[in-house]
Amino acid sequence: MRGVRAIQLLLVVPYLALAWVPFYDRARPDLFGIPFFYWYQLLWIPLGAVLLLPVYRAGKSAEKKR
Repeated sequence: MRGVRAIQLLLVVPYLALAWVPFYDRARPDLFGIPFFYWYQLLWIPLGAVLLLPVYRAGKSAEKKR
């Protein structure tokens, strides 16, 4: 059970990356003409899904052990 709780800290990473707006509140560098402000936020959609996957799998394996 302790391992599942430790891995759940991965869910904090996207929250912190997007909660601190002054870090990404700028236009440069742009990517294909898209300002940094927008593509940084859009980048976190797939990154958040990738970080969610091990948390989900750890939860499923913890359910099986019960």
